[in-house]
Amino acid sequence: MGATGVTQKATAQEYTLPKAEESIDSNLTVDYSLSENNEPMAQVTSVSQLKDIQSTDWAFQALQSLVERYGCIVGFPDATYRGNRSISRYEFAAGVNACLERINELIITSTNDLVTREDLGKLRKLQEEFASELVSLRGRVDSLEARTTEIATQQFSPTTKLSGLLIAGIQGRSSNRGDVNPRDGIKDSDDAGTNTNVISLAQLFLTTQFTPRSYLLTGLLFGVGSSGPRFSNNVSRNNVIVGYEYPTNDELIVSDLNYHWLVTDNLAVMLGTQGVNMTTAFRGPNRVENAATGPLSFFAQRNPILNMGFGHGGIAVDWQFAKRASLQALYSSFIPGNPGKKTGLFDGNTTTGIQLLLTPTDAVDLSLYYVNNYSSDGCLLTYVQDECLTANSEPLKTNAVGATVTWQISPRFNIGAWGGYTNSYIPGSSGNVETNNYMVFMNFPDLFSQGNLGGIYIGQPPKITSSGLPDGSNVPDSINTGRGRAGGQPGTTTHIEVFYRFQLNDNISITPGIIHILQPGHTPDNDPVTIGILRSTFSF
Repeated sequence: MGATGVTQKATAQEYTLPKAEESIDSNLTVDYSLSENNEPMAQVTSVSQLKDIQSTDWAFQALQSLVERYGCIVGFPDATYRGNRSISRYEFAAGVNACLERINELIITSTNDLVTREDLGKLRKLQEEFASELVSLRGRVDSLEARTTEIATQQFSPTTKLSGLLIAGIQGRSSNRGDVNPRDGIKDSDDAGTNTNVISLAQLFLTTQFTPRSYLLTGLLFGVGSSGPRFSNNVSRNNVIVGYEYPTNDELIVSDLNYHWLVTDNLAVMLGTQGVNMTTAFRGPNRVENAATGPLSFFAQRNPILNMGFGHGGIAVDWQFAKRASLQALYSSFIPGNPGKKTGLFDGNTTTGIQLLLTPTDAVDLSLYYVNNYSSDGCLLTYVQDECLTANSEPLKTNAVGATVTWQISPRFNIGAWGGYTNSYIPGSSGNVETNNYMVFMNFPDLFSQGNLGGIYIGQPPKITSSGLPDGSNVPDSINTGRGRAGGQPGTTTHIEVFYRFQLNDNISITPGIIHILQPGHTPDNDPVTIGILRSTFSF
């Protein structure tokens, strides 16, 4: 299960809570100018500014008087007056009205010596002659202003934006044999999934603006292809998943349906029935975290603890309580995997998470997180390595903690690391099961060319380090001897990933890469696996 096209801003220092008005296109524009070609006109302060007016023109003195004595003549943006152009009575009325307003200003400011009785008489006649047009003109402007206000406050959705992405990856892995079940030091199974295959993902987003500070996000997703388990009876079934892997069984699904509201300049809320999880609600310190343009594997996207629960619906908040510090919190739920055990909103798979994101300096990002999860079938839904922690699908309660740190040494080089720990138990039973994971990585932005990206990631996916669950529930024991012994996995998987993204243009990138896995399945006698990947991404 990949992170699809979600890109998160990285640092508390850089991050500004997204103001909805910044994402609105101004599709509604009211033009108050009365020119027939709708070009806005500018006030003229000297007749010399009008390049198509010459001193020999018969109207030169009249224009000069209106400009210099009363300042009530406007020109076009190209510094022309276009005196030979026909005007409507409305346009002429607008000009008369401008002169009247200027004269009133002169009278109020005791400069009435500039206004002669003869001028006032002429203007009074013009005002009487164009009285109906002036009334109509004011009415049109008032109507436009009222209509604009009504649209801004009452229209359901002034703007709906469409965006999307398409990812297609070709991948294949080397032939290998594994010591599967029982795990007794004998390589008894061939990996049946080594054929080169294509995995693709298409996603569309509709962002509908309600107000300048709120919007609704709707996402549609269609995914084809799967890495599949290496062995049909492998308990640790998910150690080769790529980040864009999201099979939807040939159906178009709703991946996102959530409402975002900027309550204050420092507090945002997300609420919805789809796409509300820690992947979308928590800001990631790794600035290149993205399944479409970042690392290739699902494991290398983020600490698997932050995938836990794979929540669909719920509520999340994001509070920027200081310039260099923010707090994210979430409650989400998912359809239970074992309905016979528990059902309902609060008895199904539920996740509560909280993250503190700090930026001590401009170059350093640090996040600390805690997650509490209830799983109805013993699977944490992280989709990475040891994520199903009971051999007989008993429900689990889990507490998890982790941290991620990144250091931008230079604009073209940054390093980072994360670590995570989980402690789970079966409600009403004694014993617990513990896992840990870690990753260290280096990113090389703009490597060899502007917009390109290189990356090296080395880590250990989640591993059961100890399990004292009741007889029949211990996963390592069920694979090893089945004698009810406590203990963890006998080996340690090491994940090595190298990739380089070619950014062809703003919308298209191609990313080749290699993933090499030592002791897959945390099994010492399993053959290493090498995976070659070529990912192409188109976004708009």
